[in-house]
Amino acid sequence: MAQAEISDGKVKIGVLNDMSGPYAESTGKGSVEAVRMAIDEVGGRVAGRPIELISADHQNKPDIAAAIANKWIDVEQVDAIVDVPNSAAALAVQDITRRKNRALLVSGGGTAQLTGTACSPTTAQWTYDTYALSQVMGVSGVKRLGTSWYFLTVDYAFGHALEADLSAVLKANGGKVSGAVRHPLNTPDFSSYLLQAQSSRANVVALANAGADTATAIKQAQEFGLPQSGQTMASLLMFPTDIQALGLGAAHGLVYPDGWFADRDAESQAFAKAYIARMGKMPSMIQVGAYSAVRHYLRAIEATGSDEATGTMAAMRKEPVNDAFAKGGRLRVDGRMVHDMYLMQVKSHAESKGPWDQSKVIATIPGDEVFRPLSAGGCPLVQ
Repeated sequence: MAQAEISDGKVKIGVLNDMSGPYAESTGKGSVEAVRMAIDEVGGRVAGRPIELISADHQNKPDIAAAIANKWIDVEQVDAIVDVPNSAAALAVQDITRRKNRALLVSGGGTAQLTGTACSPTTAQWTYDTYALSQVMGVSGVKRLGTSWYFLTVDYAFGHALEADLSAVLKANGGKVSGAVRHPLNTPDFSSYLLQAQSSRANVVALANAGADTATAIKQAQEFGLPQSGQTMASLLMFPTDIQALGLGAAHGLVYPDGWFADRDAESQAFAKAYIARMGKMPSMIQVGAYSAVRHYLRAIEATGSDEATGTMAAMRKEPVNDAFAKGGRLRVDGRMVHDMYLMQVKSHAESKGPWDQSKVIATIPGDEVFRPLSAGGCPLVQ
C-alpha cells in the first residue's frame, strides 16, 4: 500500500532560514507561511498521511544550520528541508541531506555551486542562482546602464559568486570592472565603501548583496549623492519589502533581476492576494519559490506514494512546474529548476497604482537562456 511507503506515518517538512537577520523579510516567517499555503492546498495530507511543518532560525551561520539539519533528520525524522538562504549554510545542509538521503528544496540559497560540482540527487534549487542573476543583469546592463562597473560585495560565498559571475558576463559583453570592495554581512555603515565606489567614477555601482544590506547601501548612496552625480545603482537581488522600506522616491529607476512578478497572470495575482491577506505584504520570489517547490514535492509524493528522497526527486523531474511561481518550469538532473527570469525596474510614484505596485518588467528572459547550461556546471550526475 502507498501509506506503508510514508516514513513514520507522516511527511515532515522543516523550513530552515533567517528569522532574525538581514534576510528575515525576504525569507523568514514569510517562507514558512508560503509553505503552509502549499500544505493547505492539499488539505494538510498527502498519500493518505498528515503533513507536519516545523521551522528554525539558522542565524546565517553554517555550523548552526548543519546542527539543526542533523537534529531534524536524526531525531525529528524530517523528510524535507526547505529554503536555506545564505549560500554557505545551504552548502553545509546539502552535504548532510545528500549523505542522509533527505530532500533539500532550496529557495533562498543562491550559489550556483549547489547545482555544479557540489550537486546532489536529493537537492532542487528552485528560485534563482548567482549565474542567472548575472546573466539577467549583465547581458543587458552594459547596453542599458554603462560600460564601467564597481562592486560592493557582501563578504561570503553568495557575494563572491555573484561578483565573479557578473564580472565574467560584463566582460563578455564589452563592459569592464573598475574595482570592488568587500563588506561584512549586515553592516550598518557603508560610508567608506561608497566613497571608494564614488571615487572610481564607474558608470554603475553594482550591489552584490541582498536584504537589509541592499536597502542600507541604497539609502546611504542617496545621502552621499552617488545617483545625483550620475552613477547608476544596480541591485543584483532586490525584494518587495526592500523597495517598500526605501520608498519609490529613493528606489525609482533602480534596475534588478527577479524570478517572479505578481502580475504575470491570474494565478500569480491570486497567490499574491492570498499571501498579502495572511502576511500583510507582497511575497518575495524566495517565498513564492518555497511555496512552489513544496507544492511540486507534495505532488510527487502523491504520485509515487513514497517520501523517499531520491525517488521523490526523480518524480519531480518528470513533471513540468505550472503554478503561481512558474509556467513550463522543469527540474533538471543537476537539481536546477529552469524557468523564466525577469529584468525589472522600480516604478515612479506616478506609475504606481497601489502600495505593492512597485516594479515593471523591462524584459522576460527564457530559462534556457538565463540558467547555466547543463553541460557547463561540472555536476557529476550529468551523463
